[in-house]
Amino acid sequence: MIRLGVCRMSPALWAALVLGLIVLASVASLPWTLSPKMAGEPVARFEATDPALALQPPSPQGWLGTDRLGRDVMARLLLGGGISLMVGLAAASTALVLGTAWGLAAAMSPGRVDNVMMRIVDILYGLPAILLVVLLAVAVDGVRQRAGWTLGGSGRLWLDLMTLWIAIGAVSWLTLARVVRGQVLSLRQQPFIESARVAGVPWTRQIRRYYLPWLAGPIIACTALVVPMAMLSEAFLSFLGIGVREPLPSWGNLASSGLSELNPVKSHWWLLLWPCVLIAVTLTALMVLGESLRTRLDPRQRVVAT
Repeated sequence: MIRLGVCRMSPALWAALVLGLIVLASVASLPWTLSPKMAGEPVARFEATDPALALQPPSPQGWLGTDRLGRDVMARLLLGGGISLMVGLAAASTALVLGTAWGLAAAMSPGRVDNVMMRIVDILYGLPAILLVVLLAVAVDGVRQRAGWTLGGSGRLWLDLMTLWIAIGAVSWLTLARVVRGQVLSLRQQPFIESARVAGVPWTRQIRRYYLPWLAGPIIACTALVVPMAMLSEAFLSFLGIGVREPLPSWGNLASSGLSELNPVKSHWWLLLWPCVLIAVTLTALMVLGESLRTRLDPRQRVVAT
């Protein structure tokens, strides 16, 4: 009897496989979903309306059905996945840069400067994160409306993405800053760091040669956990109508549109089910993958596991 090794795959490998398929499908669908027809403006299948195909349930002609305007739900979900993943990765990159720089600067500074920097982190940490994200998103949108910016499809998409990136990235680096500071303070007591300091090694070389290699594991693990938090924040903001707006799709605003289609008379369940399933599967895969990276790369977690 031949045994298949696929069934013995670890949860982390399953999560990586599922996440890779979602990312590949979202990226590969862009040439099919977007077709530039007018001066660089994306006149896309997700914007194409056909009243004759409105609210069709899943069928061989449309695997995931159509919405109230006859737009293909599958095309909108694929493009919305690319938008949601883009926001999550951009926020994670911001958290990586800001959190690492802030934590290193605080740990390497004198005690009074370190206290001031970490009190700022504590104050921001004590505020509701999602409230800060909502306030920043509303503030940026208010500046846009007050300035009277009129943007086309692609310009509106990039402005929405920039708004979400600034709003979510501004609050997603706090945990990483704490982790990096604690790791640096612990490493400063190690003999090889003290020897380098006594030998007069410049602090820039100490950071590059000694600190960053030891910090790589916790930094990668924490950054991986920022991505699902950012995607969940984007979905929540788009659900409230603050993030990505129609006709540009994201999983959040697709779920918001699908919620209004549930009623006691006739419910168009597919409009709410598919975006919610994709959000749940993607966030679960990211969380499992992030926890696996934290266990494998964080030396303290490896010691506890053994």
